[in-house]
Amino acid sequence: MHYVLLYKETAAEVGKRADPAEADAYWGGWNAYMGAMAQAGVMVGGNGLQPPETGTTLSIVDGVRHVHDGPFADSKEALGGYVVLDVADLDAALEWAARAPCVSAGSVEIRPVLPPPPQS
Repeated sequence: MHYVLLYKETAAEVGKRADPAEADAYWGGWNAYMGAMAQAGVMVGGNGLQPPETGTTLSIVDGVRHVHDGPFADSKEALGGYVVLDVADLDAALEWAARAPCVSAGSVEIRPVLPPPPQS
């Protein structure tokens, strides 16, 4: 079964990416974690994301497009990346999520992926 892990990081965690004093440890933790999933053969794919301020949000209200810089919702955590796993069940997905470097400072949301639509 496929699950997506959505990695949510605080602004402080995202800031470590470019901080010379913390970047090596930050990226080292993520590289080790991603490497472990790849080596275990459970990672289908995924990507890290640029910081929230680089994003754009689109909504359409009464037929009119509204484009906003950055994420739509104000929150203390931002989506930092995602991975799609192919594992037996939710318990296995939870085990991988618990190992994410951001889980102690942010969170990891785990969601089952919708199955493909039936072919007609």
